[in-house]
Amino acid sequence: MDAFDFSRLGVFIVEDNNYVRETLENLLRHFRFGRIAVASNGEEAIDYMKTLGSASSIIAPDIVISDLVMTPINGLLFLRWMRTAKESSNRMIPYIMLSGAADGAYVNSARDLGATEFLAKPFSAASVYKFLVKVIEAPRQFVTTTKYFGPDRRRQKQDPPGKERRLKDEEDVTIVYSAEKVVKPKQPTDVWYFRLPNSLKEKAGGGGFKGTAEIPLDLLEEAEQQLGRAALDFTTWALDYLKKLSDLCDEALETDGERGKHFQEINLLALELRGQGGTFGYPLITTFGKMLYDTTLEGCREDDNAVGIVKSHIDAMRAVLREKIAGDGGKIGRELLASLQKAIESQEVDDKAN
Repeated sequence: MDAFDFSRLGVFIVEDNNYVRETLENLLRHFRFGRIAVASNGEEAIDYMKTLGSASSIIAPDIVISDLVMTPINGLLFLRWMRTAKESSNRMIPYIMLSGAADGAYVNSARDLGATEFLAKPFSAASVYKFLVKVIEAPRQFVTTTKYFGPDRRRQKQDPPGKERRLKDEEDVTIVYSAEKVVKPKQPTDVWYFRLPNSLKEKAGGGGFKGTAEIPLDLLEEAEQQLGRAALDFTTWALDYLKKLSDLCDEALETDGERGKHFQEINLLALELRGQGGTFGYPLITTFGKMLYDTTLEGCREDDNAVGIVKSHIDAMRAVLREKIAGDGGKIGRELLASLQKAIESQEVDDKAN
């Protein structure tokens, strides 16, 4: 089998976490991408993409990898802009959404706005590489209606028996073979399929490939080693986030009124910890981060006992980092999880008693 030549391609990374953005950038350099551009949020990303429409010498990227949860403009809004705005330099660009919040609602929202793929955090070098190969090797046709423009959301060529999802037969749609005709149909019943040459595969030197492009094992090994080196700095980053969580707890306890803002920030920090732990060798941080994220979603309790539950999660994650508990932690990991669950149950019992 043959491998793609990423040196001929450019990728645009949009990620608000400096640590993760730099890690992902270094990972793509190991994959030998020819051009890598970065932005720290959707607003910066839109400004950057707008410059490509002017008399700029900057070469437009071939692939976008964007985080989902960012401020002031998140990955969903940036995706919508890429797919619909007249200023967008390439409305059909492969767009890989990256997020620790790989829950159904987020995945569906990304799909309905035209995401090409959804890559969940924590990620590995292999998973990133496989998604890149996927969007190059097997691009889905683009579909446009009065309400949607993006990759075909049906991944199966034929629907399962008894589950007909295609509202129109192919003879009832308009087949378009040019990207120059990307306009919205006028009638709600109109459906257009865009079937274009796979120029990205040609650009990556895979036009003559037969079968599936290979993933070079030596390249993956180097990339995994790079992630391992990045993991050495993870403890410092994670402890900083845990301190921010602790400070938010203290502020919440000193607040007599509404604590919604505090818990919203706690939830966002939990999402970051949920997304990064497994990437850098601490899956227990991902487990505890997800538990904290689920506990602090919108509409959660905001009383003192709820703050106590947050503190219990902080203590558990600090123990993981202090003891350098990698993997599932074995017996120690199970004991930590049981201790955290007991602390949560204790807080909930106290709450009922009061």
